[in-house]
Amino acid sequence: MLLSKYPALAQGKLEDYKRSAALKENLQNKLYNAPGAVFWTPGQKLWYLIRTARGREFVVVDPKKQTRQPVFDQEQLARKLTEATGKKIDPFNLPFTSITFGKDDEDVEFVAEGAIWQYATGSFAFRKKGPFRAEPTDRRYWGNSRDELDEKPVFSPDSTQTAYIKNYNLYVRSEKTKQEIQLSFDGSEGEYYSAYIQWSPDGKKLVTNKIRPNKKHLIYFVRSSPEDQLQPKLESREYLKPGDALPIRRPQLFLLDSKKQIPVDDALFNQQFSLSRLEWRKDSRAFTFEYNQRGHQIYRVLEVNAQTGAIRPLIEERSNTFIDYSGKRSRHDANDGQEIIWASERDGWNHLYLIDGVTGKVKKQITKGEWVVRNLVHVDDKTRTIWFAASGRNPDQDPYFVQYYKVNFDGSGLTALTTENANHTATFSPDYQYFVDSYSRVDLPPVTVLRSTADGRVLMELEKADHSEWQKAGWKAPEVFVSKGRDGKTDIWGVIIRPTNFDPAKKYPVIENIYAGPHGSFVPKSFMTNNLSMHELAELGFIVVQIDGMGTSNRSKAFQDVCWKNLKDAGFPDRILWMQAAARKYSSLDLDRVGIYGTSAGGQSSTGALLFHPEFYKTAVSSCGCHDNRMDKMWWNEQWMGYPIGPHYDECSNVTNAHKLQGNLLLLVGEVDDNVDPASTYQLANALIKANKDFELVTLPGMGHTSGGDFGERKRRDFFVKHLLGVDPPNWNQIGKEVAGSGTGK
Repeated sequence: MLLSKYPALAQGKLEDYKRSAALKENLQNKLYNAPGAVFWTPGQKLWYLIRTARGREFVVVDPKKQTRQPVFDQEQLARKLTEATGKKIDPFNLPFTSITFGKDDEDVEFVAEGAIWQYATGSFAFRKKGPFRAEPTDRRYWGNSRDELDEKPVFSPDSTQTAYIKNYNLYVRSEKTKQEIQLSFDGSEGEYYSAYIQWSPDGKKLVTNKIRPNKKHLIYFVRSSPEDQLQPKLESREYLKPGDALPIRRPQLFLLDSKKQIPVDDALFNQQFSLSRLEWRKDSRAFTFEYNQRGHQIYRVLEVNAQTGAIRPLIEERSNTFIDYSGKRSRHDANDGQEIIWASERDGWNHLYLIDGVTGKVKKQITKGEWVVRNLVHVDDKTRTIWFAASGRNPDQDPYFVQYYKVNFDGSGLTALTTENANHTATFSPDYQYFVDSYSRVDLPPVTVLRSTADGRVLMELEKADHSEWQKAGWKAPEVFVSKGRDGKTDIWGVIIRPTNFDPAKKYPVIENIYAGPHGSFVPKSFMTNNLSMHELAELGFIVVQIDGMGTSNRSKAFQDVCWKNLKDAGFPDRILWMQAAARKYSSLDLDRVGIYGTSAGGQSSTGALLFHPEFYKTAVSSCGCHDNRMDKMWWNEQWMGYPIGPHYDECSNVTNAHKLQGNLLLLVGEVDDNVDPASTYQLANALIKANKDFELVTLPGMGHTSGGDFGERKRRDFFVKHLLGVDPPNWNQIGKEVAGSGTGK
């Protein structure tokens, strides 16, 4: 039926897959003079690595002298390495990408061919320091609870005493006499003292938590195809889910001179999701910690008097929806807590406030307006100056573009350090005298400059990216498109990506790449140097879009609040209106054939598109989706869906609503996904089977949280070709994999 309706659209053929693969080949590593990252040296110089038409080149910049030059003579270094190793070394493809400058920036070290080498940049002295032994990497799984009973001693500030946990209780020992003093006596296996002990700066007091542990929640899966044995392995992970019990922590104060224990009244923190950032004041007068109430509607900074144990709130945030503690929490204690710089959305936008650290009262709202502070970069207590990143302050720019500013504690002297109409990324020098600013847009290749932090003036232009090879390959820049959201007033921003052979007279199915997690915004704002998958997908005969609808972050509090207890919304009313507005402007968008795909929260939303909006979305591919928020990790889901668990969890569940499926659905899942429990996808499949629904399920052996890697990418593309273009994809069993799809490898 699709072919008879659109006979001229016979794309999705092998030649289209070849063109898609060729596009990636022609673009990858062909953007020149665009530093990926910038690093500062001990001597306040900076270095970076760029790709040029010759290959990779190391560059060093001296901000004081305003000079830019190669870090070393790469041809000479290649000759020396060739002589030392007996291997032919390409000077512009050196076998390392990272270097370490010595103390005075006079030499650099690097690791190559299994050894550590040192090269003096001035004298060209070159030597092999010795074999390279890689430090063991910490592969600590994110969900593991920390070992609160670690018996490793904690030294006092003057190193004369140690504090430690023994038999669940707190002890102190003199390092000189080895005399041991027991400070607590009621610790037990079921309620013990934490080994994360904090000494006061004067060495006369201690604080640690008394903990009542919770029962661990384990998830299980089978690794069907382990690389080290034939038989499968059963694996488990700690994985707290919404509604699970949490450990209870109660700070305990100990006065060493009197050997006195002072419990802290828990009335202000007795419904805890977490206690964090336990810190002493420098003068030992008090300690502070942060209390996040379960449900995330109350957040407090609390101070405890170090003599009496009396507790009082310094800061209290309240919200009728949620406090975005995981994305917008910023705090700086100035002058030993006499004042506090604090980020809050209390006026509806994320801004900075100056809090009196003695009274807890707001002295000044430092920033204000319908724009948001994105990051607290640096605070200078002496000059009473704050550097920060923000977006949305320039009404003629994309409200998501990050710009950098400085401001005084009292809100005066607000100065824009960057202004160009682009998305900015800054890397500051250790002394905060300079910063490197790389700015770009999806349609503007990166420009990299050196600026002064005093006023933002450009001291040097370091690099201007060359994308001529992209232009030769026929690359089409994404188009930024804006339309009104569901309220008829709020701008919704997104991008449109078209194939290189785009014909405006033709009709193209539309595919949305969705990620609607409330913790961020996700439409690309910078030049998409390494994000080519949407371009590759478009080459098969599609128009690909990405949109930030309501319920996501980095706009007003009200904009984000749309997600609260309603993750199934996913901004769909705004997304649909956006695509309809684009189709009115561009007749090439065929909204009778709309597909959608996503991973993780995007996997939940892409399936939800078919269940809750079947009149608009016809085909979906969902990878590793959290299809029922009760099955996913506690911290992320309770942040947006709230606590206690209520019927709204069930209402938002793809599993509960599986019987509503009308469109074409492909589910992918990594069998050992320890980010989103794979059972979430399997339970959705079970519900679909019980509802007698047709769908496809691909389990990816040995893979964790993933979009599917190369195989998954190919399956995703084939699924859209078949169901949106009405074309049978190539038979890869006969053709091979050379053009099957590039994937992300994730």
